[in-house]
Amino acid sequence: MTVDPQAIAGAHRRYNPLTREWVLVSPQRTQRPWIGQVEPAPPERRMEYDPQCYLCPGNRRMSGAQNPQYEGAYVFDNDFPAMLPATAGLPDSAPRQSPLLVSHPERGICRVVCFSPRHDLSMAELSVAEIHTVVDVWCQQYSQLAELQFINAITIFENRGETMGASNPHPHGQIWANESVPNELRKEGTAQEEYLQESGQCMLCNYLEMERGIGERLVLENTSFVTVVPFWATWPFETLVLSKRHIPSVSHLRPTERGDLAQMLSWLTRCYDNLFGVPFPYSMGFHQQPCDSARHPAWHLHAHYYPPLLRSASVRKFLVGYEMLAQPQRDLTSETAAEMLRQAARSL
Repeated sequence: MTVDPQAIAGAHRRYNPLTREWVLVSPQRTQRPWIGQVEPAPPERRMEYDPQCYLCPGNRRMSGAQNPQYEGAYVFDNDFPAMLPATAGLPDSAPRQSPLLVSHPERGICRVVCFSPRHDLSMAELSVAEIHTVVDVWCQQYSQLAELQFINAITIFENRGETMGASNPHPHGQIWANESVPNELRKEGTAQEEYLQESGQCMLCNYLEMERGIGERLVLENTSFVTVVPFWATWPFETLVLSKRHIPSVSHLRPTERGDLAQMLSWLTRCYDNLFGVPFPYSMGFHQQPCDSARHPAWHLHAHYYPPLLRSASVRKFLVGYEMLAQPQRDLTSETAAEMLRQAARSL
């Protein structure tokens, strides 16, 4: 049996400064056999227009609303939202019998963003110009939602593929705007703010400069953005897309930076598809400053990509057992994953 060079490193822990949590890295486990769950083969190529799809142009959605004959990106309020703008009739807090039993109403707005009228395309198959249109919509939506007095945090995200729970193969993402700041944003915000207070510098500006200097985990770079496999990654081919300029949200992107972001997202999603030669499932999303009335000088715009595939198109990683009960764990080192992604990027 051939021994993977990365296994020489041995088991060790790596620290995630954004969440202030640890991940266990066990490179020796890349040699273990696998007879567990095997993912089904991706479906054959879909039709350009599906008359049964509730996201295709001109079709009627489950709510009864009819989509226009849109030609670019299209946004609408989710027909089955996780949050509603009004909480009429709900108490300020549930009856509290104990400090261990606490609840509060949560207002919010949930929107769907169709990336393209084409039912058969993915982000990786759109042109950079088409993705640029999507980026423009994200920026417009962020600015519009941030003006609402009861909205304090906005999460722009996409789930690609049935493996990641996508309910419809039509290329689309979502925008959820919360009254409160969600857990992950709160953790990252606190860590960045404390780093700024202690060092006088931006955490992710420093990290970006370091990764560009080392180069070992850097995957892609253009004028305005860098993609790296973070040193502390949990998912096998997890990546972090970082703005080179210190800006707190997508609404601060300059026109040229919007174009560069579109190019980076095109490169990265195509790179993922090239890795195993299949449409690569993932969950991705932007982390950016809260849109409350406060200033957040520590916040640095970035996007996380969390793809689940582990060693082939048919084997995925699961967060179960030890990882649910103790701490995250990965087998493939970040450095090995970055090298594999760089090889996949050579044909872009």
